[in-house]
Amino acid sequence: MAEKVDLKKSLLGYQAKHEEFALLELPERRYLMIDGYGDPNTSPAYAQALQALYPVAYKLKFFSKRELGRDYVVMPLEGLWWAKDMSSFTEHRDKSLWHWTMMIMVPDWVEQSMFESIKEDLGRKDPPIDLAKVRFEIFVEGLCVQTLHIGPYDDESQTLRRLHQEFIPAYALELTGKHHEIYLNDPRRVAAEKLRTILRQPVQSIAG
Repeated sequence: MAEKVDLKKSLLGYQAKHEEFALLELPERRYLMIDGYGDPNTSPAYAQALQALYPVAYKLKFFSKRELGRDYVVMPLEGLWWAKDMSSFTEHRDKSLWHWTMMIMVPDWVEQSMFESIKEDLGRKDPPIDLAKVRFEIFVEGLCVQTLHIGPYDDESQTLRRLHQEFIPAYALELTGKHHEIYLNDPRRVAAEKLRTILRQPVQSIAG
């Protein structure tokens, strides 16, 4: 029987401390991704995106176990978030203005061909509405700052303000990529005050 690997326990970037900011250099990772726009609490597009993303993730897991003898725990949901006005994250939290890419990391032995095969198989009978929008991508963030937020998602603003306005300037850094969140709990099963979310921001050193 294949040993089940839990990559979030060993891979860099899936551990963080509450109220502590850490700098880390992340290598390339492989993800299943799907893009969308709008308030994740009310947008049908968000729900449809997850309904397409998770079946692909689990099909890949079972394929890997069956065909490769390599079993693993499906990784947590992650999201890249951005908007034309980033104050919609740190100040007024207007989620209707948010763009997002929802994603699930897959092990480095998962190949594009495996993804295409799984996607084709899922598409044969009662496919999710947005199955065609799910893609396989190698993603590189490089230098990042991250911390652990505990509590409701809407309470992230204070931590993000500290990150953007205090920590990043103090270390002569600037924002480069998209705001990144990793959801370590399922909000359907865990009380809001106990939710654990890694908040991550790609950065670079300010030249000179």
